[in-house]
Amino acid sequence: MANSFFRNAYTRMVEARERQVSRYVNGALLNLDDKTLESMGTSRAELRRKGANSYVF
Repeated sequence: MANSFFRNAYTRMVEARERQVSRYVNGALLNLDDKTLESMGTSRAELRRKGANSYVF
């Protein structure tokens, strides 16, 4: 039981961090122009729909 508790806690922590990083990257990608985003196969509307935050480090 202890093994599964720690495994679940670790998995959830990693998933939360992945969501945070995804929002950060989407925020950074929103700074690119539309032509560059289109060449990457995405759009500004799609990035906003996925969620975007900008962080100041």
